[in-house]
Amino acid sequence: MMKIAEDDLADWLRLLLVDGLGSMTAQKLLRAFGLPYNILKQSHGTLASITSDRIATDLRAPPGDAFQKQMDLALAWLNSPENHVLTLDSPYYPQFLLSTADPPPLLYAKGRIDLLNGAANLAIVGSRNATAQGISNAEQFAHELAAGGMNIVSGLALGIDAAAHRGALAALAKNQVCGSTIAVIGTGCDIVYPARNRELAHQIAQEGVIVSEFHLGTPAMTANFPRRNRIISGLAQGVLVVEAALKSGSLITARQAAEQNREVFAIPGSIHSPLARGCHSLIRQGAKLVESAKDILEEIKPLLSVSAHSLCSAESSSATSCTSVESASVEVSDAAGTSDVQQRILTALGFDPCDLDTLAARTTLPIAVLSAELMMLELDGRVEKRPGNVFSQRVH
Repeated sequence: MMKIAEDDLADWLRLLLVDGLGSMTAQKLLRAFGLPYNILKQSHGTLASITSDRIATDLRAPPGDAFQKQMDLALAWLNSPENHVLTLDSPYYPQFLLSTADPPPLLYAKGRIDLLNGAANLAIVGSRNATAQGISNAEQFAHELAAGGMNIVSGLALGIDAAAHRGALAALAKNQVCGSTIAVIGTGCDIVYPARNRELAHQIAQEGVIVSEFHLGTPAMTANFPRRNRIISGLAQGVLVVEAALKSGSLITARQAAEQNREVFAIPGSIHSPLARGCHSLIRQGAKLVESAKDILEEIKPLLSVSAHSLCSAESSSATSCTSVESASVEVSDAAGTSDVQQRILTALGFDPCDLDTLAARTTLPIAVLSAELMMLELDGRVEKRPGNVFSQRVH
């Protein structure tokens, strides 16, 4: 599996390490000028037309000590075969995540990156201070869903998250499935937090994958954990909330899942339990009440035949075969030009603005595939995204 080239890594880090340049500003620059190499060649005035004068100045400045430190860390980290850096233009970047409003421009991943494009990913989230019953429910649901062929996505926190990861790994250990588990963390990918989950993290890195948008060496900071929740939901077909108080990060994840057009499931609990109130609130707002893993599998499995990627890639480190999930393969464009799939999209788009649903009907492509290819065409300067999720070809 080819890793990111050193020059490309340097360009992406120079862009993303600019102080105050968040993922949304990075996306504006990428849409306007293409890949970081092109952004860094622009004049100050051209950059300032898209972003602030200070950020334009910083983008034009020579790389500083912070860049060199991060570059050295990344290159040393990439020496391990299980470590990867995935950028928006990488063929291994998670396609479901590309279809969201705020995909991270760069991801660090440790382990089986094929799982990030799994056709059957389900997030399980809940309270860090879970009850014994909540822990049991999370483990049991994760085990049965993994046995049904699903990859379990969670956040490696104490409580429900750790239980969900353990349940999926227990199913995998029995060689029942090719489903595994994905941990989305709020620190650098070279840091384990909380320390109590160190052994679990090592097991996930071997059997599943750990992923983070935060640069190497980033410590645990409160603001980072709600932000990583959009990745948890964005990687998955749906989100199951096991236990949650009325004010909790799990409800943030559920809200983001709904905004990303994902399924939201919730397990009901005792009317006397504070940790059931969040789930009950979600159910009142339209989340699907579930009592068994079968309830979720019946909802999710019909969607899998139109998913962007196979659950098990040919490059998976696991030798277990996966036959229960249908999938459509995605052609990846090479450096020479436009792929057949992208040309199909451009032909269907024509020269008049077109919304995503209409374009999906014209091309008969799954939404996840279509969104991913449109992002690539945007980065290439071939397509322009307009307000209202409407697209048009750029006229040069």
